[in-house]
Amino acid sequence: MNNKSVKEGWFVRSLLLCGVLLILAGTLHAAVTKPAPAPEAADGKLRIICFGAHPDDNEFRAGGVAAMWAAQGHHVKFVSCTNGDIGHWGIAGGPLAQIRTAEVERCAKILSIETEVLDIHDGEIMPTLDNRRTFVRLIREWRADIVMCHRPNDYHPDHRYSAILVQDAGYMVTVPFFCPGVPYLRRNPVFLFYQDRFQKPNPFAADIVVGIDAVIDKKVEAAVALASQTLEGGCNGNERLYPADDPAKRKQREKEVRQRFYGRFASTANRFRDELAKWYGQDRAGKIKHAEAFEICEYGRRPSPDEIRKLFPFFSSP
Repeated sequence: MNNKSVKEGWFVRSLLLCGVLLILAGTLHAAVTKPAPAPEAADGKLRIICFGAHPDDNEFRAGGVAAMWAAQGHHVKFVSCTNGDIGHWGIAGGPLAQIRTAEVERCAKILSIETEVLDIHDGEIMPTLDNRRTFVRLIREWRADIVMCHRPNDYHPDHRYSAILVQDAGYMVTVPFFCPGVPYLRRNPVFLFYQDRFQKPNPFAADIVVGIDAVIDKKVEAAVALASQTLEGGCNGNERLYPADDPAKRKQREKEVRQRFYGRFASTANRFRDELAKWYGQDRAGKIKHAEAFEICEYGRRPSPDEIRKLFPFFSSP
């Protein structure tokens, strides 16, 4: 075969190869069509989803603002990231998980919100890819404007890893080809952390502080409804705290728990009195008795003060 025939053969094969590659490229392009985004909420109401490590954390940290949002017709969902099945001194496993699920369901009725408990054992949640997908799906399905959770520096591993999973969902909820079976969000939500007292590696920053006097009785009622944790003492309780055969002692215990929780939320107002003044003005801030506080996470959308007032429509006019 002469050189001319060889060159012609290579030329023909090259053309055929290019044609095949073009066909494949067209096929691949058709197969990876960009998924559709989640539709915008049609009712003009806010959508808030809160992640607490156990069936009680959301209620303690955000029960007040949840009830206030719900009273204005906004949509709030609490997600317990574990089922709480070891969180008691005398009960464990499936029976305790059922008790704690029933408790947060009672709280949801008190606060007029929705609730869900994930089927993950207490003490065992980890920042896995499967769990990241679960968190992303939950945020997208709720079409959240606001996402809340613990800070990642916390005493409890479930708190820390729930926080990491929520942070990992930040931005990813807007990525079309991540979990493409659930429509992605066009806009990253505002991610917020719950208040705590841990100092290292950095202390809590009270970026948003909300007075909750209008709903404090509901919040305390929800705390009492979490009886396995509050009245019975959770992991560190004992049978003497809330004895089934002593009505007088049970009544006294309920009174003590109520007083403790009123004091707890009053301490937040006193701790962040200056921050309350930023949102309510000096005069009104001085009259607020109970409050909840939140820190803005850098991983989500960074709202301006004007947007914060729209997301928390409880503040005085600037």
